[in-house]
Amino acid sequence: MFTKFNTKYKTVFIDPKSPHYEVDEKVNVILSPALYWVKKLTLPMKYVRDVKKLLPSIFEDVLPEGHYSYSVYKSGEDFFVFAYEDKRILDTLTQKGIITSNIANVYFAQSEFEHRDEAIEINDVESMYFKDEILILMPSAFVTHSKPLDMQEISHSQHTIALAQFGHIVDNKSLIKIAAVFVALIVILATEWFVISQKIAAVEELKEALFAKEGAKSTMFENNAILKKQKEIYEKQTKLRESIAVMLASKLLKDETLKELKYKNKTFVAEFSSLSAATINAIEKELKSANIDFKSSKQSESWRVEVAL
Repeated sequence: MFTKFNTKYKTVFIDPKSPHYEVDEKVNVILSPALYWVKKLTLPMKYVRDVKKLLPSIFEDVLPEGHYSYSVYKSGEDFFVFAYEDKRILDTLTQKGIITSNIANVYFAQSEFEHRDEAIEINDVESMYFKDEILILMPSAFVTHSKPLDMQEISHSQHTIALAQFGHIVDNKSLIKIAAVFVALIVILATEWFVISQKIAAVEELKEALFAKEGAKSTMFENNAILKKQKEIYEKQTKLRESIAVMLASKLLKDETLKELKYKNKTFVAEFSSLSAATINAIEKELKSANIDFKSSKQSESWRVEVAL
């Protein structure tokens, strides 16, 4: 078993071909080159934070399909950049008997082994060795000089990574869809807040009207005028809420989008892009069934609906 005891944690080397471990305490984990991709780059940048923005594009033509995380550290004037699949690493750790709660730190082998001319045997068939400062795997049969893996020689660097346990579940497209749902919910909640605020303001206005003259009661004429005004406000708010609900509930196809919702000059406006005739008919049908008077217009790829309030 490839382990190293130190004052706090022992260290375990993990490769897909590693044996099963019996681990009941926290350990440091060093990942085999089989579990990540690495490049050494010389870039016209000084700081790691600037390179981090480029990592997905650096690996986009190299990686097989998957959900990747990225890391980088600087050594001298060069940057070592990494790509790895959290799920693949976590699955490998689980298969080797290491659960996430027992992981103290995770390192790449690249940063933890000192550069040397001889290869390092990691199992019966594979060895690691440095080629152009990159630690790679190769069949042990092709190696002339090698030595067994000795974890006692390891002195850990500061280059750790954090494994995302759930990042692989949702891809970027799904995140965009989820974000769109949250935006829709925010719009609905904002509308409800607007309606409630209007009602509170109306109650305050009613209170002031009833007690404006030294607490005297309003006349029937004043009551009827206030009731009429509140009814108009209620009808406008209801119409606005129903209009927004119809737009947000519209079933759009993949390339169809709701570009804008706005309220201006007592008019609610919704603007869509790339709608099919069937989708337009469906939205108009929903508006009519809700007894909402509207005007619609189409220009190029844009379709616009206006509801006067």
